[in-house]
Amino acid sequence: MTAPDPSATEQATSEQSASKQTTEPATPPEFDVTKTQIVHEWKHTSPLINCRFNPSGRSVFSSAEDCSIQRWQFDSGECVTLEGHDSWVRDMILTPDGETLVSVASDDQILFWSAAEKAPEPIRSIKAHEGWIRCVDVHPDGDRFATGGNDSLVKLWDLESGDLITQFNEPEHHIYSVRFHPDGKQIIAGELGGKVRVWDIASGKETAVFDAADLYSYNKSQRVDYGGVRSLSLTPDAKQLACGGLHKATNPLGAVSEPLVVIFDWESKEKKRSCIADGVRGVIWQTRYLPDGTLMAASGGVGGGYLLFWSDASEKATHQFKLKDTARGMDVHPDQLHVATTHWDRHLRISRMAG
Repeated sequence: MTAPDPSATEQATSEQSASKQTTEPATPPEFDVTKTQIVHEWKHTSPLINCRFNPSGRSVFSSAEDCSIQRWQFDSGECVTLEGHDSWVRDMILTPDGETLVSVASDDQILFWSAAEKAPEPIRSIKAHEGWIRCVDVHPDGDRFATGGNDSLVKLWDLESGDLITQFNEPEHHIYSVRFHPDGKQIIAGELGGKVRVWDIASGKETAVFDAADLYSYNKSQRVDYGGVRSLSLTPDAKQLACGGLHKATNPLGAVSEPLVVIFDWESKEKKRSCIADGVRGVIWQTRYLPDGTLMAASGGVGGGYLLFWSDASEKATHQFKLKDTARGMDVHPDQLHVATTHWDRHLRISRMAG
């Protein structure tokens, strides 16, 4: 492990201070999703895949098809490239203090980075799964993280040592999404086959299964399983679970499908409603709940890119914001007013959900 750069230490301290100010606003943000507009566009040299904001909001990380990660300064768009993976970086997460970036990729590897270094290099690597690692999330306490991949395993890791704590073996299909419950006691995982499983972390026992079969299909003519639970989000009060993906996959290998989010009641595990978007073709890649309960999703596919919004209890999208190119990843700024999206046309775009 390399010695820390003093200037980077100062920057990290500043990032932590800014994080406290940014993520704990005195009053809820005022926003109007119908006035959403793009305010920044930054271009990389390769198509972009996914993105994550630093908890301070001062930077946003993206991943690209050239196997690199980019760190963009939110105020200027200045970019630093992080290189270390040998394949596409599927997902990333930052620790609550913003100091460490954890990235997972199709090369079976987890890499750890000092997020605020002037020129970050990997400080640790772990061969974590057999096959693609698709998703990662960090525990609310910041001491553990979870990963899921094509080996149908969910694994729990110690963040400081990188040691494997335990693994959960029940899933029947590839793991596409993983999230910790806000209580820190449960872990949630979404499968290709449309099931969402919940485990008690302390005992390792499976405690619930949500049936999101609407997000899965098998195409007999093409002989492919298609769909899956691509995203998991809980309402601010943790009473509802949103599962994002696709349906009506008439031509899976041709990427012909429609975006779909299925909403469940957390306690009863019963399906409450399906959220659709009229006239949109694509996949729900990411979902997020906004502070007022509005559900937002990023959709991308043959029909282009959209930010889709559903108000509480609505089934049809209440607002559809057309993006300039198909979207592949999304994250919300800590101020809850800005959203980052990654695109096939090599751009990272920042939109503001206010007038």
